[in-house]
Amino acid sequence: VVAFPFEDIYIDRRHILHTLTKREQKIVFYFALLTASLGIGGIRAIVCPLSAYNLEDCGPKELLSFFNWFYWLINLNSAVVFVSISYIQQSVARNLGFLIPFVSVLMAMITIHMVRGEMIYKPKTDSSLLTTFGVIASALKMCCMRYHYVSGGVTNWLDHAKENYGGQYSETQVESIKSLARLFPLFAFQILYRTCIMQIPSGYYLQTMNSNLNFSGFVLPVAAMSVISIVPLLILVPILECINSCLFSSKDTGHSPTIYIVVGQLSAALSVMVAGFSEIHRKHFPQVEQMLSEEVLLVSSMPCFHLAPQYILLGVAEALVTPSCSLLSFRLVPERIRGISMHFLTLFNGAGCFMGAFFVQTAHAGTQGNWFPHLLHEGKLERFFFFLASLMTVNTLGFWTIAHRYDNLNQEYTNEFRGSLPEEKLLKHEKAIKHYDSVLESSPILSPMEKT
Repeated sequence: VVAFPFEDIYIDRRHILHTLTKREQKIVFYFALLTASLGIGGIRAIVCPLSAYNLEDCGPKELLSFFNWFYWLINLNSAVVFVSISYIQQSVARNLGFLIPFVSVLMAMITIHMVRGEMIYKPKTDSSLLTTFGVIASALKMCCMRYHYVSGGVTNWLDHAKENYGGQYSETQVESIKSLARLFPLFAFQILYRTCIMQIPSGYYLQTMNSNLNFSGFVLPVAAMSVISIVPLLILVPILECINSCLFSSKDTGHSPTIYIVVGQLSAALSVMVAGFSEIHRKHFPQVEQMLSEEVLLVSSMPCFHLAPQYILLGVAEALVTPSCSLLSFRLVPERIRGISMHFLTLFNGAGCFMGAFFVQTAHAGTQGNWFPHLLHEGKLERFFFFLASLMTVNTLGFWTIAHRYDNLNQEYTNEFRGSLPEEKLLKHEKAIKHYDSVLESSPILSPMEKT
């Protein structure tokens, strides 16, 4: 509610509804942004794992299908929002564009409250975030205490947190955190990818705003161009599902999710590179005046649809990368910490947004506004895109070098984690003793001395 533009809230020019100063308006507005970000972070971190908990007994193929359709529905909703609300904000009434999401969220809260009994999931008590950070802190503490002494039985630094090595956590808890730690490189390589995705509401948005939005006398909303990045995902998901259903049986897992991630990240790098060439192409068109939100702007006469390829490539990247990362984050950890794994994936995706803001600020300050200018026709925004594309290419090659560990991580995790449990170790030891005794009793070639 407080995110309403204050300069638009008035009855007439003599009766303004508020008397806040500009400084107070900024305080209220940034407080509204903070509350909105907290709400969005909570929704992203909770809703998807909560929906997937019903599929814990399904295989990778079924899980990938679930995540594909889950994000397909989310993006279908986003497409409707970008087309309808953005048009209302730009061409009808800006305040009405804020009122619609407010009413929608209010209705969603009422609906969730009505069905709250069916949405409660109680994770195991030893699978909380406090346990996760406690294992890491305990391992670091024991490593510092044993800096001059290295135990021969410790193969991983997290093993120091086990009770067997002086820690205070069980072997089951530590092995769960070790499986989560193996996913951190995967999460880290998503930061720069998410930075590229965040170019849609930042760099790509500026390009679109400074292009010709007139289409047969109709002024397109700037945010409506984001729908072009959603269309590939809406088309690709059904196609990929059909291919997986036709080419692979129910027992097959299909292609490795890491292949989709590598191809998707390459598509993101290519998108940013195309954006650089589009910026060069845009400057070759003469400038014209264009009315946006009751303001006259001097923009390029290049039609905004010339920017469609870079949006499409990012849409292809999202269709391939996001469901695959969610699958790996959910599948390759024990059941007890799957929600925590999804939380960390969301956390690293958020870090990519901060990284994008850091790059923009650094490029603007380091080049004195040349790489990320206030007026695009006076700067070199294409250099920023080429720099980001180069970083993304290196990021993709880096992930490709470690992608193999996530192809076989499921089998390795099953063998290592299950085999490390004390109960199963004892059971295997008892079976080995029984098998050895049976061999001794039935073997005729052993002498009495050898049997003893």
